[in-house]
Amino acid sequence: MAKGKGKKGMRLPKGMGGGMAQQIQKLQQEMLAAQEALGDEVVEVTAGGGAITVAITGHQRIESITIDPEVVDPDDVEMLQDLIVAAVNEAIEKSQNLAAERLSGVTGGLGIPGLF
Repeated sequence: MAKGKGKKGMRLPKGMGGGMAQQIQKLQQEMLAAQEALGDEVVEVTAGGGAITVAITGHQRIESITIDPEVVDPDDVEMLQDLIVAAVNEAIEKSQNLAAERLSGVTGGLGIPGLF
């Protein structure tokens, strides 16, 4: 840098000072709190008319998978596997939608890239 051409004396536009930094810090704290709270929320999804039930948290952690004993057919394991995959995929999607909904409430729909 040339002598005397430093950033000293450089001013931010009105509204971009310390208040903006505080707002960003507050938003970060709210985002952290919302993300942590998602771990306590559980979404349940069923497949096959209630034959399979999957419970998943807002952190996409499977809490439980319940299988109706009547759908357990040793001669048709593939159908049971398909039902489980369908239920798990739907549960993940529902959990992701829950997370997006909760976090967009914090960001006020800012649309921050890579956030979700």
